[in-house]
Amino acid sequence: MSFDTSLSRRSLLSLSAIAAASALAGCASTAGTSRMVGRQSTPLQDPVGPVHIAPAPTDSELAVMYGPIEDGGFLIPAVPYKQIDPRYYRQQVLDPTGEAPGTIVVDTPSRFLYLIQPGGTAMRYGVGIGRDGFAWQGNGVIQWRQKWPRWKPPNEMVARQPELAKYSIANGGMEPGLKNPLGARALYIFSGGRDTLYRLHGNPQWRSIGKAVSSGCVRLLNQDIIDLYERVPIEAPIVVKQ
Repeated sequence: MSFDTSLSRRSLLSLSAIAAASALAGCASTAGTSRMVGRQSTPLQDPVGPVHIAPAPTDSELAVMYGPIEDGGFLIPAVPYKQIDPRYYRQQVLDPTGEAPGTIVVDTPSRFLYLIQPGGTAMRYGVGIGRDGFAWQGNGVIQWRQKWPRWKPPNEMVARQPELAKYSIANGGMEPGLKNPLGARALYIFSGGRDTLYRLHGNPQWRSIGKAVSSGCVRLLNQDIIDLYERVPIEAPIVVKQ
């Protein structure tokens, strides 16, 4: 969506709240048993001047954003973005969270991931999330990042789905590739120095964006996780809200 930059930040916040309300309607690793108590968000402060938001991407820009990509020796196919709800396209929006710049915020009810930017804005990505019973929430940090990761389903998942035993941790996992459930990139969430088993990762199944289908992790389109990976440093803070 696009915004009139002459509007005040407070007016834009009202518009953003309406949009978020109208928007209400994964990985292949479990979220484990770790649960964290979410912290309170810092109240938003009105900036000195108007907040400038980039206009919504045009169709020609979307064709490039979600076109085929050669990366790491793999050819990632184009995403048929016209078959995805436009609200899930990658775009710059007004920051609705109040978190510090550099923070990742996952709003699971709305199926959005925000990377907070300076100046009251955020990059917003559409995501697929964990289905009921496999959701995690709390605060953590991006402790590790990986291009074209191996997928190693936890032992609990293998116990539920014995056919995955060949990809178990003991067997070295699934090799990287276009069919790997973690896609082109993975960002690993730790808390208190421990792996939460919760990931932000790529996704070869574009139809899952905006849905609750994974076993706990947050899925992005491969083109979007590559974009996010380039913007997010190691030890970036992350907040996951249910």
